[in-house]
Amino acid sequence: MQKRVPVRMCVGCRESFPKKELLRIVRSPDGEIALDLTGKRSGRGAYICRSTDCLAKARKNRGLERAFGAAVEDEVFGKLALEIEASGVQQDD
Repeated sequence: MQKRVPVRMCVGCRESFPKKELLRIVRSPDGEIALDLTGKRSGRGAYICRSTDCLAKARKNRGLERAFGAAVEDEVFGKLALEIEASGVQQDD
């Protein structure tokens, strides 16, 4: 029997991908919104592709704000952009 691979939807492009391929952003129980590189922090999670295009789409369509029901600081988007650049994936073609 094969093990099922967890699938999550990107808040930018709205496509589903295996969970391991996406970046997780979490809103902790105290309301802090931060990048979760371990994928194990407690709180409400949202996922985004490792693509600057998806990050731009998520920012434009307010996908993270909808997922968390709260405003997302520019600092969070800045950290996401740095993490995407560090991963080496820049844009979808």
